[in-house]
Amino acid sequence: MSPETQITKDWEVIGMTGMLRMRRSRGVLSGFLLFLLGLWGGLIAFVGPYFHYAYTPDIAWTYTSARLWLEILPGAAVFLGGILLMVAASRHIALFGALLAAAGGAWFTLGTVFSPLWNNNVPLGGSPASLTVTMRIAEQVGFFTGLGIVIVAIASVAFGRIISLPAEVVAEPTPTVPVDTTDTVDTTTADTRTEPVA
Repeated sequence: MSPETQITKDWEVIGMTGMLRMRRSRGVLSGFLLFLLGLWGGLIAFVGPYFHYAYTPDIAWTYTSARLWLEILPGAAVFLGGILLMVAASRHIALFGALLAAAGGAWFTLGTVFSPLWNNNVPLGGSPASLTVTMRIAEQVGFFTGLGIVIVAIASVAFGRIISLPAEVVAEPTPTVPVDTTDTVDTTTADTRTEPVA
């Protein structure tokens, strides 16, 4: 491989990776919010009964398969997506984090709707445990529907901020061509005086 070809290939690699880089601060705020919402979504079913904010079974730290599918797994997806957004210096990783968090948020919102498909026509997740209508609505919003909508909104904003970054301009390299100096005559040192003819 000639030196010129190698230089061109090196610049292409630098240019491609430069265009995929971004500042870490670009996704920190949205990543942190998603991190907190993922924790909330994954843990509220276990700690909510301490505050009389629960779904049935309203007993703290009670594990059920419904909590695994509808709260723990989407909460973990949002949590991981938030961490990826906070630490990513690459667009691909940050975009994957935003998409992962959005998928978790969508599952918080729609998981209870689709759960009868695999649970013999019985919705998973139980029902709000409070007796008042206001608290039952607050539990539905805080556990599933509202939580999922907020997560999808934040993840969408993060995705839009990352995807809209302008491509970095990479200077075109100027290939260096070796110069053969053996055939050239140095005219600066040549004696240009003319002697009179006798």
